[in-house]
Amino acid sequence: MQFFTESFGYRVADEFTIDFDNGSIARCFALEPPEKIRCMPYQFVHAGVWDLHLAPEIFVSDGTPDSIVGQWVAARGDVGGIHHLAYAVESVEETMAEWRQKGYAEFTTKDPMVCPDLTQCFTKPSELTGVIYEFIERGINAKGFCKENVKDLMESTGEQ
Repeated sequence: MQFFTESFGYRVADEFTIDFDNGSIARCFALEPPEKIRCMPYQFVHAGVWDLHLAPEIFVSDGTPDSIVGQWVAARGDVGGIHHLAYAVESVEETMAEWRQKGYAEFTTKDPMVCPDLTQCFTKPSELTGVIYEFIERGINAKGFCKENVKDLMESTGEQ
């Protein structure tokens, strides 16, 4: 987290701790980029073409050595790395159905995970890339993350 805030100007938008049943913990930080733009959907649709570059939002987690996060990092030689990539979609449910139909991925849950103003799902690690993909659908007033969904993702990772 410190690296991204100091070197790239990210800001901590949200932070929380997840407590696991085995007594371990994970500290989580949602970072937003310095060039974040808020707009209404389709605001940029017009006769011309716009090239927009926005840095991604970054979610950083760090855990005790006995936590799921700590074990995941240890398995990668204590380097850590990218755990998953998140993509905003219009409908998580429709995207899940399309990916299942095309055989792109298996998901960690049968149905999307739903919290107020937030719907999301996660794939199991891709056989092609090794990456977990997240599809996320946020309501207009949604802020931050759903702590329970993050915990579910971390626990599903520990089952891999």
